[in-house]
Amino acid sequence: MITKFAITDARAEAEFGMACQRLVPWAGEREEPPFGAMACFLPATATSAPDRHDQDELMIVLSGSGTVRIEDESAEISAGEVVAIARSREHVVHNPNEAMLTWVSFYWPLHELVAGEPA
Repeated sequence: MITKFAITDARAEAEFGMACQRLVPWAGEREEPPFGAMACFLPATATSAPDRHDQDELMIVLSGSGTVRIEDESAEISAGEVVAIARSREHVVHNPNEAMLTWVSFYWPLHELVAGEPA
Protein backbone atom coordinates (compact mmCIF):
# COMPACT_ATOMS: atom_id res chain seq x y z
CA MET A 1 0.00 0.00 0.00
CA ILE A 2 1.32 3.45 -0.93
CA THR A 3 0.87 6.17 1.69
CA LYS A 4 1.00 9.66 0.21
CA PHE A 5 0.25 13.11 1.59
CA ALA A 6 1.11 16.71 0.75
CA ILE A 7 3.63 18.90 2.52
CA THR A 8 1.61 22.05 3.17
CA ASP A 9 1.35 24.72 5.82
CA ALA A 10 -2.43 24.14 5.76
CA ARG A 11 -1.76 20.93 7.72
CA ALA A 12 0.79 22.49 10.07
CA GLU A 13 0.38 23.42 13.71
CA ALA A 14 2.12 26.08 15.78
CA GLU A 15 5.34 24.73 17.27
CA PHE A 16 8.75 26.25 17.98
CA GLY A 17 7.61 29.75 17.01
CA MET A 18 6.53 28.70 13.50
CA ALA A 19 4.21 26.25 11.75
CA CYS A 20 5.22 22.57 11.67
CA GLN A 21 3.63 19.61 9.94
CA ARG A 22 4.52 16.25 11.47
CA LEU A 23 5.34 13.82 8.64
CA VAL A 24 6.82 10.76 10.37
CA PRO A 25 5.34 8.94 12.14
CA TRP A 26 1.98 9.37 10.43
CA ALA A 27 -1.50 8.32 11.54
CA GLY A 28 -2.17 4.68 10.80
CA GLU A 29 1.46 3.65 10.65
CA ARG A 30 1.75 0.08 11.96
CA GLU A 31 5.16 0.19 13.61
CA GLU A 32 6.88 3.14 15.19
CA PRO A 33 9.88 4.15 13.04
CA PRO A 34 13.34 4.86 14.50
CA PHE A 35 13.23 8.50 13.34
CA GLY A 36 10.81 11.39 12.95
CA ALA A 37 10.33 14.03 10.27
CA MET A 38 8.49 17.31 10.09
CA ALA A 39 8.04 20.09 7.57
CA CYS A 40 8.71 23.58 8.93
CA PHE A 41 7.25 26.82 7.58
CA LEU A 42 8.91 30.02 8.81
CA PRO A 43 7.06 33.15 7.68
CA ALA A 44 8.73 36.22 6.19
CA THR A 45 10.86 38.21 8.66
CA ALA A 46 10.27 35.66 11.45
CA THR A 47 12.62 33.79 13.77
CA SER A 48 12.03 30.32 15.22
CA ALA A 49 12.07 29.73 18.94
CA PRO A 50 15.41 28.44 20.27
CA ASP A 51 15.40 24.64 20.33
CA ARG A 52 17.69 22.05 21.93
CA HIS A 53 17.04 18.31 22.10
CA ASP A 54 18.80 15.02 22.66
CA GLN A 55 18.36 14.02 19.01
CA ASP A 56 20.47 14.52 15.91
CA GLU A 57 18.73 16.53 13.19
CA LEU A 58 19.12 16.97 9.45
CA MET A 59 17.43 20.01 7.82
CA ILE A 60 16.76 19.87 4.07
CA VAL A 61 15.85 23.36 2.82
CA LEU A 62 12.99 23.20 0.30
CA SER A 63 12.37 26.87 -0.50
CA GLY A 64 13.48 30.34 0.48
CA SER A 65 16.63 31.38 2.29
CA GLY A 66 17.67 32.56 5.70
CA THR A 67 20.16 31.99 8.48
CA VAL A 68 20.64 29.12 10.89
CA ARG A 69 22.44 29.68 14.19
CA ILE A 70 23.80 26.62 15.97
CA GLU A 71 25.21 27.57 19.38
CA ASP A 72 27.59 30.47 18.55
CA GLU A 73 27.98 29.80 14.80
CA SER A 74 25.74 31.14 12.01
CA ALA A 75 25.44 30.21 8.35
CA GLU A 76 23.30 31.33 5.42
CA ILE A 77 20.96 28.62 4.13
CA SER A 78 18.94 28.34 0.93
CA ALA A 79 16.85 25.89 -1.08
CA GLY A 80 18.69 22.71 -2.00
CA GLU A 81 21.04 22.80 1.00
CA VAL A 82 21.30 20.39 3.92
CA VAL A 83 22.26 21.36 7.48
CA ALA A 84 23.35 18.80 10.08
CA ILE A 85 22.66 19.66 13.72
CA ALA A 86 24.30 17.54 16.40
CA ARG A 87 22.22 16.57 19.41
CA SER A 88 22.06 18.89 22.40
CA ARG A 89 23.08 21.98 20.39
CA GLU A 90 20.79 25.01 20.58
CA HIS A 91 19.60 26.13 17.16
CA VAL A 92 17.51 28.98 15.77
CA VAL A 93 16.42 29.75 12.19
CA HIS A 94 15.85 33.32 10.98
CA ASN A 95 14.06 34.33 7.79
CA PRO A 96 14.90 37.97 6.94
CA ASN A 97 13.16 37.76 3.57
CA GLU A 98 9.67 38.51 2.23
CA ALA A 99 9.02 34.88 1.19
CA MET A 100 8.32 31.81 3.35
CA LEU A 101 11.34 29.68 4.32
CA THR A 102 10.50 25.97 4.31
CA TRP A 103 12.47 22.87 5.19
CA VAL A 104 12.02 19.27 6.25
CA SER A 105 13.80 18.11 9.39
CA PHE A 106 14.62 14.47 10.04
CA TYR A 107 15.56 13.65 13.62
CA TRP A 108 16.64 10.53 15.47
CA PRO A 109 16.04 8.76 17.68
CA LEU A 110 12.29 9.29 17.42
CA HIS A 111 11.98 9.99 21.14
CA GLU A 112 14.46 11.82 23.32
CA LEU A 113 16.23 9.59 25.82
CA VAL A 114 15.08 9.83 29.43
CA ALA A 115 17.88 10.18 31.97
CA GLY A 116 18.74 6.80 33.45
CA GLU A 117 17.23 4.75 30.61
CA PRO A 118 19.48 2.69 28.32
CA ALA A 119 20.06 4.01 24.78
